Amino acid sequence: MKIYTKTGDKGTTSLVGGKRVPKNHPRVEAYGDVDELISYIGVVISDTTFDDVVKDLKKIQEDLMLISAHFASDGSAKALKNVTEGDIDFLENGIDNLTAQLPPLKAFVIPGAPRVSSECHVARTVCRRCERHALAIGTGGENNTQVTDSVEIGVRYLNRLSDYLFTLARYLCVKNSEKEEFWLP
Repeated sequence: MKIYTKTGDKGTTSLVGGKRVPKNHPRVEAYGDVDELISYIGVVISDTTFDDVVKDLKKIQEDLMLISAHFASDGSAKALKNVTEGDIDFLENGIDNLTAQLPPLKAFVIPGAPRVSSECHVARTVCRRCERHALAIGTGGENNTQVTDSVEIGVRYLNRLSDYLFTLARYLCVKNSEKEEFWLP
């Protein structure tokens, strides 16, 4: 099977279900951003030595694949499995567990060493962009259609994931015996 199809040469692509849309369609923007986030989390995985962190990040990548599939769907495909409240609870529990091992936060963090901590901050900012673009799917980006349940829970998951990635960045800084840098105006 060839990787190239030539069907997108004129600036369109197919959503899951077959509907063709421009490559700058809100759904394509949203699932493209999630794809970037999945890849960047792979970079974080490749640079960490903590098995528990790797395990959690791999689960998060799987969850993001589901979210991406929903963002890419035109609604006519068979029912897709979705992320759940339990998956959001997983992120919240992770945030709470990591936070319990950190000193209190008293100022804005300036990303820096170690590299894996800064990679988490980059992933966090990509995650925020995912969230912003996902909102366009149902808030005017598609003829003012209602936000579907799958997109809504995807947005909530992304919101919580950005908090998780921020906390993980701090945790990896501390676990790697680096001093956190803060912005103190």
